[in-house]
Amino acid sequence: MTDRRQFLSLAALGAGVAAFFGWRTQPAEAKEKFEYQLSDAEWRKKLSPAAYNTLRHEATEYPYSSPLNAEHRTGIFHCAGCALPLFSSKTKFDSGTGWPSFYQPLANAVGTKTDWAIGVPRTEVHCRRCGGHLGHVFDDGPPPTGKRYCMNGVAMSFAPGKA
Repeated sequence: MTDRRQFLSLAALGAGVAAFFGWRTQPAEAKEKFEYQLSDAEWRKKLSPAAYNTLRHEATEYPYSSPLNAEHRTGIFHCAGCALPLFSSKTKFDSGTGWPSFYQPLANAVGTKTDWAIGVPRTEVHCRRCGGHLGHVFDDGPPPTGKRYCMNGVAMSFAPGKA
């Protein structure tokens, strides 16, 4: 059982960790310059609230909430922010995580950076053209890369056709 002193100590520790590592409060474009840029007001107008929060503020959608998780047609997955082609359906696989997963992005489609948002380092994946947050990449994927690009479906659109 946690008494009041323990609770307050844990709350203070949590606030300190959050302050030290920082939670994303600024849009992605505030830290880096990308080829495709809009003002915050323009992003809000262009995107749904869920897509805005994910692409511009690095939110994560709930697992199994995106229809793109169950998308199995041949085609290309694009950035929902700027329409850059990101992933081919040929590299999509069912990871069992509830998020659309791929073992490889298209050439020159994504960028990465270290993300400390949960207090441990992860590799964040973003659109190389607009900087929109797409998800994270992990080293537990299938051959041939061993990578799992775990993407937020709300951050992408799908165009059926050639992959």
